Amino acid sequence: MKTQILTITAVAALLAAAPAARAQDTSSHKPGGLNAVAHNVSKTVKKAGRDTKAEIHRDASKTHNALTDAGNGTKTELKKVTGIKGSKASKPGGLNAVAHNISNTSKKAASDTKAEVKRDKSKLHGGATEAGKSLKDTTLKGKP
Repeated sequence: MKTQILTITAVAALLAAAPAARAQDTSSHKPGGLNAVAHNVSKTVKKAGRDTKAEIHRDASKTHNALTDAGNGTKTELKKVTGIKGSKASKPGGLNAVAHNISNTSKKAASDTKAEVKRDKSKLHGGATEAGKSLKDTTLKGKP
């Protein structure tokens, strides 16, 4: 008897929850009209941005690996020629100090370049957003 009551209660709970679950399903709803156009444009621009970002990342990774290999090779060659070995001190000296300074300079330049790209991207995004909003406003004003 107890099992039957539990089974009936579980089935009733499932049946009560089913319409609520269907009511929240928004995957079948597609925007229409002006929103559909805006959605498609946004989707296309996002995909293009992601593809561009991935390509830049691949190129940056290849460049980084090439520079790392070249730097390590140069450092090894200089150690062989000069006989100066790297120090184990917390503050690098000699050949390690030079390598350290070059590394920091290139990192700073890369960081500045990345910041500039992000600032430009932010300005472009803001401009595109404003243009989209004004286009949408003017289009909607034309409707009765």
